[in-house]
Amino acid sequence: MTEPRPAGVPAVIGHRGACGHAPENTLASIHKAAALGVRWVEFDTKLSRDGHVILFHDDKLKRTTGVRGAVADRDLADLQALDAGGWYASAFKGEPVPTLRQAMAVLAGLGLGANVEIKASPGREDETGRMVATLLRDEWPAGLPVPLISSFDPVTLAAARDAAPDIPRALLVFGIPRDWRRRMEDAGCTALHCRHRELTPSRARAVVDAGFPLRCFTVNEPQRAETLYGWGVQAVISDHPDRLPRR
Repeated sequence: MTEPRPAGVPAVIGHRGACGHAPENTLASIHKAAALGVRWVEFDTKLSRDGHVILFHDDKLKRTTGVRGAVADRDLADLQALDAGGWYASAFKGEPVPTLRQAMAVLAGLGLGANVEIKASPGREDETGRMVATLLRDEWPAGLPVPLISSFDPVTLAAARDAAPDIPRALLVFGIPRDWRRRMEDAGCTALHCRHRELTPSRARAVVDAGFPLRCFTVNEPQRAETLYGWGVQAVISDHPDRLPRR
């Protein structure tokens, strides 16, 4: 394990900012996370058609902007003209789709660390991994904790590794597969992130005993968080980070 591990990853990380309180993957959601006392946030990244890194989860625009079509078919200017907040609540109407650069500026102002998930549009896995990692490598704000890159996709993780080997990576899975360690080693990952519902004490112990940080998504109940901590889980990612014990 030669890659650095992010220092000081807290026990609770805000999911897509703090998406139980504000529209996901927006600057408003990041600000809300900070207001709730969160020290790290997680958010999703992908590429616009013209190659800008934006914060967005789905391949399609409909759920969070109300318009049809694919993210990958729109240039940045078109995407930033959409309303990414009104679907959540009228108070957030007009909230734009942010770029990663804009998000990094907000993180710097708030002093927040970040788990940057890469969710490449189909067919753009290598390109997205390279571009996100390069941007983080070259422009991550001084003074913030080293960021963490995560992805479900091995091609994306490999591209991120090649572009920015000094930025640590986490493998995302739902249930922990039998070959989890091989998959992590193939992409040079230093941590494993899994869905909490599929996790068992024995699987958790295997990861922790092997020396890898184990983190879980998406955990919104305090008692479940305590159970997971008891199994050796280092951190949980939550829509409602204000509800959970932070240790």
